[in-house]
Amino acid sequence: MTGNPSPAAAAAPLSDAAVESLRARTPGTRTTVHFNHAGASLPSADTLDAVRAHLLLEAERGPIEAASMAMEQAEQARALGAALFNAEPSEVALTTGNSAGWGSAFAALGPWKPGDRILVGRHEWGGNVAAMRLLAGGAGASIEVIPSDDAGTVDPDALQAMIDDRVRLISVTWLPANGGLINPAARVGEVARRHGIPYFIDAAQAAGQLPIDVRALGCDVLAAVGRKALRAPRGTGLLYVRRDFLPRLTPAMLDAHSAPLDGRGEPAMLESAARFEPAERSYALLCGLASALRQALDIGIDAIRARVDRNASVLREELAGIPGVRVLDQGRERSGLVSFAIEGMDAGAVAAALGRQGISIGSNGVRYTPFDMLARGLTDIARASVSYLTTDAEIGRLTEAVRKLAAGYMPIDRNPPSTGKVTPVT
Repeated sequence: MTGNPSPAAAAAPLSDAAVESLRARTPGTRTTVHFNHAGASLPSADTLDAVRAHLLLEAERGPIEAASMAMEQAEQARALGAALFNAEPSEVALTTGNSAGWGSAFAALGPWKPGDRILVGRHEWGGNVAAMRLLAGGAGASIEVIPSDDAGTVDPDALQAMIDDRVRLISVTWLPANGGLINPAARVGEVARRHGIPYFIDAAQAAGQLPIDVRALGCDVLAAVGRKALRAPRGTGLLYVRRDFLPRLTPAMLDAHSAPLDGRGEPAMLESAARFEPAERSYALLCGLASALRQALDIGIDAIRARVDRNASVLREELAGIPGVRVLDQGRERSGLVSFAIEGMDAGAVAAALGRQGISIGSNGVRYTPFDMLARGLTDIARASVSYLTTDAEIGRLTEAVRKLAAGYMPIDRNPPSTGKVTPVT
């Protein structure tokens, strides 16, 4: 396994009839043309019903009592997450999001010291970089970028050449937030395992879009989020921690759930990934997460991957044929994130203009993928991300709107003044 599932080897894409059936159970498809699935996707009616049902139960029985009644459903989310990752349930923590999971695992690695080295892919998520610089860089550790190959992906051979006994962590963002390439996560894992170096994968964009097998990837930690391809509620996530790696991690924050006191009044840290979970949690959101995970597994991740790859390929081809538009995606195998630029237009202005027409896309700046954006001389990108829910009609509507923007048919302030507010997309 390379870590980059081949579309040709995957299951056949979902049929148009199957997609229409899924869209019929997704209220948002009737009110918006959504190309920001990489930011947050549209939840199904079933997931919404699961959240509402628990909130109603809280109102009728009390939140504490409702939580006790929903314990089994919350644990289903853990089991379903384990099935998604080919992991054991005890290796999965239920988190509030990707950054919360990844950051808590990273903070548990310390302490850092001068001379320690962290090797990262060029596409590392900016939030991860911030945590590394503050916690490890502040102690004198260095954060070094692994060279990319001629397709723009992390080069495992170059990584091998960087290894010495000072390397304490290898970290890769599997699917970057600023474009459609897919990094060779499993080949990186082979290098990490060969040298016994901890290996973290940021799978925020991968979970629900690509098949994930943590055994084949060779990772020690993998973080994922619910709100993207999995279509779960915002405020949910999954954290995988390999069972044999868990003893090396002591969370920076512990409480009565993660380290309950024993009969002598001494804390006994949980012997599972649940040591990364807080006592205070939203059971309504966990019910929604369980619903979304069940739906993704029922559809089949291979079938999802095939449909997403088909939709993204069509969109890239259409955008590439528009004068004044550059498709910015790199990589040999690609994801459902399609990055592009319109000549003379700021990406935020593109997103705003499309938003006024009821078409949602994302835009991404340097702070979110700093190493890659700076290396490629990019200040921002427009990002249209597809789902298995995306239709040809929606692709046609988006590309026609982009065509008119590129041709100057639509009056627009091409460089609107900054509001000073930034809404991150990951």
